[in-house]
Amino acid sequence: MKLSLFGEQFTSGAGILSLMDDLGNALATGGDDMIMMGGGNPGHVPGFQEVMQKRLQALAADTESFQKLIGIYDPPQGEKDFGGALVKLLRREYGWDLGPENICLTNGSQAGFFLLFNMFAGPYREGESKKIRLPLAPEYIGYADLGHGDDFFISSRPRIEFLEDRLFKYHVDFANLDIGEETGAICVSRPTNPTGNVLTDEEIAALDILARKHDVPLILDNAYGVPFPGIIYTEAKPVWNENIIVCLSLSKLGLPATRTGIIVARKEIIKAVSGMNAIMNLATGSFGAMLAQEMVASGEVLNLSRDVIRPFYQNKMEKAVALFQKELEGTPFRIHKPEGAMFLWLWFEDLPITSHNLYERLKARNVLVVSGHFFFPGLEHPWDHCNECIRVTYSQDEEQVAKGIKIIAEEVKKAYS
Repeated sequence: MKLSLFGEQFTSGAGILSLMDDLGNALATGGDDMIMMGGGNPGHVPGFQEVMQKRLQALAADTESFQKLIGIYDPPQGEKDFGGALVKLLRREYGWDLGPENICLTNGSQAGFFLLFNMFAGPYREGESKKIRLPLAPEYIGYADLGHGDDFFISSRPRIEFLEDRLFKYHVDFANLDIGEETGAICVSRPTNPTGNVLTDEEIAALDILARKHDVPLILDNAYGVPFPGIIYTEAKPVWNENIIVCLSLSKLGLPATRTGIIVARKEIIKAVSGMNAIMNLATGSFGAMLAQEMVASGEVLNLSRDVIRPFYQNKMEKAVALFQKELEGTPFRIHKPEGAMFLWLWFEDLPITSHNLYERLKARNVLVVSGHFFFPGLEHPWDHCNECIRVTYSQDEEQVAKGIKIIAEEVKKAYS
């Protein structure tokens, strides 16, 4: 079977394809013994799921709401009541000067980034070609294959700050960050997936200034961040203006199956994304928006994020870090300072094997992690660091996570021996 270049790109070798294939087949191939420490599936947060269960029961019990939930197309911009409620929340809580024309839903954030990236990067009518600039790598594995064509991203090494207790932190290296004419948009995740890094308010402000100077948008991926689900263990101010595109999601609140992404941007961008929604999907799904509309309208979503969701993950994070520090003692390991999200990023300095080899060894022992080499799309120069890191998630059952940490430590010690 012959495939187009598009077909070849989206059927071979993508890091996100490998990750999702592992997750989808793990239980089938490994049985109940497979320890899932690779993916970004949120944990089952009891306080949040109880709220959603009651909301779903109320929607199902009301005939008009139920018919709307399952039987009516939303407009390409997304479910209007949810969009209106979110506008009021963002205006009230953060003073963002926006209206319904500034918000669009997508069928998951991944679909939203596909639309945004290909809107601003790739070939232009004038014959030039633009790229998505990632100010620091590592960055989200799911970005890497969203561009139609090769050489779609350009990224930079971070500046590394060494901290106590075998921690470290990445910072944007502004001294060596060159936003050239090839840049179509700048994009960062906050907190960063895979590292749990939270760019400071000062770093975000500096990136905004750079973006404005070069007349390109700054895309902020807040899937784990502010204002919701707020899985951030440090200070981070929610920010938006007409040159910033803020991307939010309902997934990490605890609704990954609803596939609801949210884009907040100036109206010209929202109009364009809505048009692409209509072409690709006819409409966005209603399920997530209708489930979440009530808690967004009341502001409960912020309370749940602060009082239920963040403590749930922070508690898990602290236990996982303590256990890694205990089990890996005697090896040259470092952990990125966990400031948010639901991952730990482990760096094994001068690792004698590659991180992909380590991933394979762990998979053979029924522990799924993600090799770090997938998280450096568009890096301008080779860097050994890319093959010395792994991403692990601590969001699942604590007993299983603890068992997985012990196995990871055993395999790392074998690699160094």
